[in-house]
Amino acid sequence: MSGSFLTGNGLLQIALYFAVLFACVKPLGGYMARVYEGEAVWLQKPLGWLENIFYKLCGTKRDQEMNWKQYTAATLMFSLGGFVLLYCLLRWQSLFPMNPAGMGDLTPDLSFNTAVSFITNTNWQSYGGESTLSYFSQMVGLTVQNFVSAALGMAVMVALIRGIARKNTDKIGNFWVDLTRGTLYVLLPLALIWTLLLGAQGIPQTFKEYVNVPYIEAQHVDEKKDDQGNITQKADTITQQTIAVGPVASQIAIKQLGTNGGGFYNANSANPLENPTPLSNFLEMLAILLIPAALCYSFGAMVKDRRQGWALLAAMTVIFVPLMFYCVAAEQSGNPHFSAFTIDQQASDLQPGGNMEGKEARLGIINSALWASATTAASNGSVNAMHDSFTPAGGFVPLLLIQFGEVIYGGVGSGLYGMLMYVIVAVFIAGLMVGRTPEYMGKKIQSFEMKMASIAILITPVLVLFGTALGLMTEAGKAGILNPGAQGFSEILYAFSSAANNNGSAFAGLSANTPFYNTALGICMLFGRYFIIVPVLAIAGSLAAKNSVPRSAGTLSTHKPLFIVFLVGTVVLVGVLTFVPALALGPAVEHLNLMK
Repeated sequence: MSGSFLTGNGLLQIALYFAVLFACVKPLGGYMARVYEGEAVWLQKPLGWLENIFYKLCGTKRDQEMNWKQYTAATLMFSLGGFVLLYCLLRWQSLFPMNPAGMGDLTPDLSFNTAVSFITNTNWQSYGGESTLSYFSQMVGLTVQNFVSAALGMAVMVALIRGIARKNTDKIGNFWVDLTRGTLYVLLPLALIWTLLLGAQGIPQTFKEYVNVPYIEAQHVDEKKDDQGNITQKADTITQQTIAVGPVASQIAIKQLGTNGGGFYNANSANPLENPTPLSNFLEMLAILLIPAALCYSFGAMVKDRRQGWALLAAMTVIFVPLMFYCVAAEQSGNPHFSAFTIDQQASDLQPGGNMEGKEARLGIINSALWASATTAASNGSVNAMHDSFTPAGGFVPLLLIQFGEVIYGGVGSGLYGMLMYVIVAVFIAGLMVGRTPEYMGKKIQSFEMKMASIAILITPVLVLFGTALGLMTEAGKAGILNPGAQGFSEILYAFSSAANNNGSAFAGLSANTPFYNTALGICMLFGRYFIIVPVLAIAGSLAAKNSVPRSAGTLSTHKPLFIVFLVGTVVLVGVLTFVPALALGPAVEHLNLMK
């Protein structure tokens, strides 16, 4: 299976994935557009009463809209409340029920990091879920945030779309209504469907205690002594293994659909209990890009020009597909150092399937590289293989996709509003090139929009580069490096790239569960989320207040191939040029060393 890319089977796997993904874009995207425009959907009959209860609890009305400052304040207050509740739950976990394994309280720095991680839709995990968290923490703490942090990203995205579509108003919608409708009518139904599908594949969904399974043969542990002759480990015979179970399927469903990525198990979707079959692997990969891709169509439907949505989706795909194929090819090429070995067989036979280190044999290279590319293009971060074990060229792809700013499909909502920041920059540059006032969808792009878009685009590179430098300059940062040289540098660079861009995946060769990294990465997650959301909402308010400019012969068409190419160039140039020096010190150096 791992070598099938060189035949038609590998191409067929990839083609099938994209065929199903793009087939879902229009129906799901159109449905989400109707949800956010307040139109009647079939789920309102069974769930409408629950929607009204939420509005009463929030003290708002369905038709009571907000300006951008009120929308921003509601967004920040909701996130702050979620952080406080989740921090307290984790910090005093032992006080809460549904803890059959007797999990203890988390340390202050780990509680801070985890709470920040899940409210920002990052889901960076400095812990092993099955050995750290109770069922209550997994369900009431993490899974709830998986829903609402994703719904918050979609709410901000919808507010920006309204700012583009409306004119001469200061209203961009109601945060509480957008949050509620996104959760009830989009995320919950999809998560229920995916939970049932994944449960049918054998993923556990239970509240029973961990299962003890006897070994076929007893495992013997020999006695060990230190240099002074003291016994450090007594001889023992282990006759059984403890298998962690729990409410797994429900968390996996929303972790993928909400581009959260936080797994129930430490190994994430490389664990066979979290991803047991080829079909479960396909469904989980599909869920990563499903909503982000469909939201492009929602955008086109809500601005009354579907061509605009297809143009954005095309730009994302043009960047993603070549990088994904490059990752597959790099992993298929394997490690050239194997050619130095001769063990009674041809050297070429030593690695016939490419680089399988850190990958599940049952999944192979195709599924591992496709997943790695999708999870880092989207703001997901789940893994079914260890990125730290990829070749330098293969590991370069997920790192670069994160550093593009999570706009290549991106997180639910956050990917689209991030890409629209690049659209504003691209339109502005194009306008300067032809000597016209920049316009997008009939709205003039002026200095205020450019300042806000620049902040939204540049905040993450600042966080990544400053955080990486801090990690390399301090003893606390260097103490977490497990691999020397360029690989160790790449691990720190990847960690801060992942945190600042709210991805959550890791190279996994860095000891990150320390006060230094828990605090530093937590701060990066906060700034990387809300220092983008605030400028985005400010742009939404500014554009909504403007009048539409009639199209003329000189108006730039933002749905045609020329603009798609221009937008792709803007994203690639900003992303690549910003990080070229750092990438040269990490993956590039390691690749050159490998090829000696």
